[in-house]
Amino acid sequence: MTGPSAGPGGFEIGRDGPRAIIVGIDGSDTAWRALHYAVGQARRQDSRVVAVYADRLPGVAFATAMPLAATAVVDPARDEMVDELRREVVALGAEYGITARFETVVGDPVLALTAVAEREQADAIVVGASVQAGHKLFGSVAMRVVKVGRWPVTVVP
Repeated sequence: MTGPSAGPGGFEIGRDGPRAIIVGIDGSDTAWRALHYAVGQARRQDSRVVAVYADRLPGVAFATAMPLAATAVVDPARDEMVDELRREVVALGAEYGITARFETVVGDPVLALTAVAEREQADAIVVGASVQAGHKLFGSVAMRVVKVGRWPVTVVP
């Protein structure tokens, strides 16, 4: 199928059937709920989930979004949390019979989510609602992803 919104290879977001649902995950309660919502949606649509953890390292947080080398994370507590997130994402996918993958990306969460969504030709992005006070001034991840305007965005409370 081709048309004005067709991308490379004729792929059209939301028209060629479900491919991938991208979900932001950071260990917060709302992110866990967003992951569960995305897994349920993927199960119903025979799709896959790519869970993205954005790691804001000083100096590159707003410059880019790139895959994180295993040696780049130096905080042992963060390493442990990231490993736990990875295990939980894969286990949840197996429990519900879907493909669920975990990625760590260095940089701003919005750039990380949209870069992975673009690469995966995602049908949707799911994020947990922000509970941080600063987001009222600068905008939450959800609002910033919506402003990109390329994917449907579901915000899970």
